[in-house]
Amino acid sequence: MVVPILLWLAMLGSLWVLVIVSVLATFWDVYHSGLQTFGFGRIYESKRGGDPQTGRRLDYLLNLLLYAGPILAGVTMIDHFEDFSEFSRVRSAFLTSIPAFMQNHQRYFAWSVIAGGSVFVGYYVLAQWRLYRAGHPISALRVYLYASTGFVSLWAWGFNPWGEAFFIMNAFHAVQYFGIVWAQEKRNMMRIFGVSRVPWLGKPIALFLFAGLGLGYGYFAESVDTNIRPLWALTLVVSIMHFWYDGFIWSVRRKQV
Repeated sequence: MVVPILLWLAMLGSLWVLVIVSVLATFWDVYHSGLQTFGFGRIYESKRGGDPQTGRRLDYLLNLLLYAGPILAGVTMIDHFEDFSEFSRVRSAFLTSIPAFMQNHQRYFAWSVIAGGSVFVGYYVLAQWRLYRAGHPISALRVYLYASTGFVSLWAWGFNPWGEAFFIMNAFHAVQYFGIVWAQEKRNMMRIFGVSRVPWLGKPIALFLFAGLGLGYGYFAESVDTNIRPLWALTLVVSIMHFWYDGFIWSVRRKQV
């Protein structure tokens, strides 16, 4: 309850904080999406009867590669680093020069990711085969989730314009999230929205409100003028808190999960 309020007030009081958080939100979004998929896969693995710690580090690195790799190697890399131009608001010449540096050296980042990523994926497949031969249960859902995520990420970030890639990956990410939350929490939502006793229509109404509130906020966030500081800061608080809280919600190491 306290952290979001303090963060919002800090962004209102300091332009430096506002710019730093706006850039942080762009890159934390990539990290967060990879880690959510990682968490889902580990949950599938634990429900299959596997040890939550076995293969954990490899899955973690794989998901970072699946999300961040195509961005660094693809056509949208400069669109992510372009956010550093926001530091011109606080007259930081060094940080403002980062987009130009990344653009001039993109081919080196791209080939490093392609070469290193290919080696890592080969090693990952070999490691999974060894775990299977050693009797460790392998979740087919985890394998499917990671493979489909990797395909969509590679295709979206590697070959599409920024706006289209961003929409595809966030839709892919949100469908997973909304689907799981609805499957587990629909009864609580019906109770909170006061429609649990409405015959036949209670569940559709709750689903409409659940999805509608999310879509409505998304429309609001995209419509906010960045020059309206309190509203822009509010959207950044929502993004940062979403990324931060998910680190607790999807932690497989916690017994209640």
